Amino acid sequence: MTFRVKINETLEALLKQEDTDGDKKITKEDNGPKSFSLIDTDGSSYAIKGTYYLSNLLQELALAKSKGLTEVEIPLSKIEEAPSYRISRMIREVFWDDLTRTIDKEGIAKIVGDDKAESSVNRVYVPYSDTEAQTYYKGLQDNYNLEVITLPKNISPEYVKSINNQSGILSLKLENGKGVPFVVPGGRFNEMYGWDSYFEGVGLLLDNRLDLAKAMVDNFCYQIEHYGKILNANRSYYLTRTQPPFLSSFICEVYEADPSVGKDWLASVLKTAIKEYETVWMVKGKRLTENGLNRYHAEGIGIPPETEDGHFKDVLEEFATKHKITVDSLVEGYQSGKIKDDELDTYFLHDRSLRESGHDTSWRLDDVCADLNTVDLNSLLYKYESDFAYLTDTYFNGEFEGYHGTYWHTIALERIDRMNTFMWNEERGQYFDYDFKKKEQTNFESASNYFPLWAGLVDQNDTARIVESLMLELKEKGGIAGTSKAMADKVPSHLSQRQWDYPNGWAPHQMMIWKGLKIQGYEKEMQELIYRWLWMITINAVNYNGTIPEKYDVVAATHKVYAEYGNVGTEFDYITTSGFGWMNASYQYGLSLLDSGLRKKLDDLIDPDIIF
Repeated sequence: MTFRVKINETLEALLKQEDTDGDKKITKEDNGPKSFSLIDTDGSSYAIKGTYYLSNLLQELALAKSKGLTEVEIPLSKIEEAPSYRISRMIREVFWDDLTRTIDKEGIAKIVGDDKAESSVNRVYVPYSDTEAQTYYKGLQDNYNLEVITLPKNISPEYVKSINNQSGILSLKLENGKGVPFVVPGGRFNEMYGWDSYFEGVGLLLDNRLDLAKAMVDNFCYQIEHYGKILNANRSYYLTRTQPPFLSSFICEVYEADPSVGKDWLASVLKTAIKEYETVWMVKGKRLTENGLNRYHAEGIGIPPETEDGHFKDVLEEFATKHKITVDSLVEGYQSGKIKDDELDTYFLHDRSLRESGHDTSWRLDDVCADLNTVDLNSLLYKYESDFAYLTDTYFNGEFEGYHGTYWHTIALERIDRMNTFMWNEERGQYFDYDFKKKEQTNFESASNYFPLWAGLVDQNDTARIVESLMLELKEKGGIAGTSKAMADKVPSHLSQRQWDYPNGWAPHQMMIWKGLKIQGYEKEMQELIYRWLWMITINAVNYNGTIPEKYDVVAATHKVYAEYGNVGTEFDYITTSGFGWMNASYQYGLSLLDSGLRKKLDDLIDPDIIF
């Protein structure tokens, strides 16, 4: 059945009756009658009942209005669509397109005009090595009030600090006079992020957006060739910082989903991935430590400029007291270079490295990150090495760019040996980060300790113990927590909660753990964890007008998270047209793995604690 309705009149009446708190949403916290008569232009009517169906109606009206329509035909099948099908369809049909950007004539206004612009001047920084981009963006200057700045040939931390008060977007790949597209996370994150992009790519491939997934690999390779690394994100203040390495996985998954991209493409991007491995991760004294394992080690000078006011309040007050000056005087003197303090330099080295890890922020890494061989990073680099071996043997007859597949196999096995020597805890049955300065494991319980399951480096004899630890220490009502409650209980009560820690859960952790459990054959545990996560996303979307945010409190199973930066993706009027990048992907990935019987229970919103 389809109803043809007048959009403005229906929208106004619906909000007046049901949106009792005036937030331009219909949620379970509104106190309306929860029943609205949808009136067709022919005079017939139909009662829409319940928060979920009413919010669906609101969303459909808002979508139609955004297209400039005054009347619209709304199928009841969309209003009364089963929750998991609606969420998945919105991701596939609406969200990915809304999150897609290009840095070119057609798309640049969406990026340079966002709320991160610090002045009326919109800056685009272009690599020294990309003369085509320099010419292209200079041609757009007058129309978009652009200031086009060519970066120096050698980008130093001193240079990056000098432009922190003149921040701007970094150009990405141009092809045939157009910007190669990419997906942004959403909300205030209006640029291409490092590890977010891989997880978004998993969702894109599932939704048959192969061209867009490939384009993101191409933009990663552009960053390596022109900026020297895959950037934390393509903003000028991220030039000294990379992110967790997922390029080899991204390459494998794109090529095997669509071999028509060609062997030449595979050879090109594989060559670039090997270059990144060698020049970013395997340089001794930087991200490669003396024991042969790796660490995060972001360069930079001073206080990270992207942080919100007050983020470092406790730290800066401590150092201001040490120097017997005010916090403002400390910041001014430290940023100008007049105040020298090795201890404060070291703190910010750890802080920038923590941000490079993607886990910004966590007590696991606070004031120690650059001293740690982390389980997550070394698992990812093992995956690089094993992927290089696989791609070389499978598609290049065992030799590529002077390397044999056996070489990559050998160094991958050597990494396992080192991880087992320094990180494996036989008594606890899991891997832990290793502090190479103190020469001891941290014993910090974290979701990142389970990346070895995803990377496929776990000894079969140890798998059962690892899975047992996972389910015992990190499983909560809504899925896997970023860290354990035991770790949270050790944090002094006067210190602020960190967003990557208990009780919060994040999409990339869930996706990697699901895949790890699948690889290792733990189907029962995988199904339970997928269901818990999808149920939490679904019930929050049902009760809160389709909300799909950046993260969740997995203990309370709610999107109402207040640690640090709030929760991106929860602020919108009428409808979210983007959700949040890797959260969208986790939903699509979870559904692709979920048992059909559990899918039915998901649509019936059956509490996971009743099922498991």
